[in-house]
Amino acid sequence: MKILVVCGHGLGSSFMVEMNAQEALKNLNVPHEIEVEHSDIMTASPEMADLFICGKDLEENAERLGDVLVLDNILDKQELENKLEDKLKELNII
Repeated sequence: MKILVVCGHGLGSSFMVEMNAQEALKNLNVPHEIEVEHSDIMTASPEMADLFICGKDLEENAERLGDVLVLDNILDKQELENKLEDKLKELNII
């Protein structure tokens, strides 16, 4: 499985959320190998990942990507971990 974190320019905030997502996956003891990367919203395409993560400000733009996990606050590690846990349970990964 591959997760792609997207932001406006693919630099700061997406990289930060990528690191937080990796930490959250570790905290959740996810048994499967899940690759996490980051990119900008404009070059991201549906075939690049199975799940996309973005901030609320990019929600409309990210709808075209497919399965998107939208964060109300990209700085909130607990929100990210909770939403990731819910999504991975929904996908029968954990």
